[in-house]
Amino acid sequence: MTERESAWCRCPSWIGNNPWLEWCDIMKRASIMTLCALSVGAGTAAAQSTGMPSFNAPYRAFGSHEFGGTLSFPEGGATGIEGQYKFGYRTWDVGLRGGILDVDAPADDVVLLGATGRVRVLTHSQDFPFDGAFILGAGTQDFDNLIMPIGLSLGRRVNIENSSVSIVPYGQPTLFLVFDNNDLNDTVNFALGLGVDVRFGSSFDLRASFGIGDVEGFAVSVVWVR
Repeated sequence: MTERESAWCRCPSWIGNNPWLEWCDIMKRASIMTLCALSVGAGTAAAQSTGMPSFNAPYRAFGSHEFGGTLSFPEGGATGIEGQYKFGYRTWDVGLRGGILDVDAPADDVVLLGATGRVRVLTHSQDFPFDGAFILGAGTQDFDNLIMPIGLSLGRRVNIENSSVSIVPYGQPTLFLVFDNNDLNDTVNFALGLGVDVRFGSSFDLRASFGIGDVEGFAVSVVWVR
């Protein structure tokens, strides 16, 4: 690694199109946003970055940005309700999401907050049938922990002949690094996310995914694409 690549905190202006160095700049900005959020929510104190069974296809669906909502049904009977917003930053897709995990007792509802980055790293060929994207994120549940998903999304877009509908089935093996505030329950979890994104026309997506492993459950998203 060169001296420039190791200058993690400086994020210089010559970053260019290197996706790993671009992530440096993204994390610098995200850190500032996270500190602000923690300052606001300090008195209070699982989509992928929030520990929910919502996963990502390997493609950027939008030209400028997208926004929508996700309903998640994780194992255990609770319901996650989240809003989401994604935008492009150079070669990365940056997603922000937040909401609540609604459990049986209203006093026990959990605040969900997270951010995710996605960058394409693989393109299908005669030797390899899938497109792929690297997924990295960070999030929290009620500011009691830090959840960091690290995954690889593999899939392929299928266009329906004589139709404006396209389908992207995909799989995403993901490691979840979970750091607890009391340092007693730090864990490494693994889940396989399986999903499908269905595009209707040029501005509407319906997305569904479910998790197998340590993060189990089902999620469905409705997204408007710009």
